[in-house]
Amino acid sequence: MSREDTEIVAGQLAELTRAVEKLNAEFEAMRTRADSAQDRADTQQERIDLAARELAEVSARLQAAADALRESI
Repeated sequence: MSREDTEIVAGQLAELTRAVEKLNAEFEAMRTRADSAQDRADTQQERIDLAARELAEVSARLQAAADALRESI
């Protein structure tokens, strides 16, 4: 392999290394955004679950009040 060929291969390898580093940085940024989105989704699901439990409790109290009202009539 001539010196010129070696320089060409070294240049291509350097370019490939930069491309891989750029792709890795983009991947890490996407992973960070995905993690953040998942955290928001988890928080939102927790809020939904809490609201559903509270709604079930209110519904049970309303049903008990309606039953008591019917019995008193």
